Amino acid sequence: MKVVIIDVREPFEFASGHINGAINIPPEKFVSGTPEELKNVDKETRLIVYCRSGSRSNSAIPFFRQMGFTNIENGINQDRLRAKYGV
Repeated sequence: MKVVIIDVREPFEFASGHINGAINIPPEKFVSGTPEELKNVDKETRLIVYCRSGSRSNSAIPFFRQMGFTNIENGINQDRLRAKYGV
């Protein structure tokens, strides 16, 4: 199954370091509808969302559900994703 990793931190935070292959979609991009980066992504694709502490990523999950995505996980932060998935 395809997995898309989404970093919901601000661009300057993303630029300071992120999970390889992650897409940066800060809050202002997803509160107004489906961001361009996700327009062609199947709604059943597994999305793993992360930020610095897990708070913003947790808050982002309802927005992704409103976009129609059904398989969303809060990855919390980079360290947890690396430990759990080896990414």
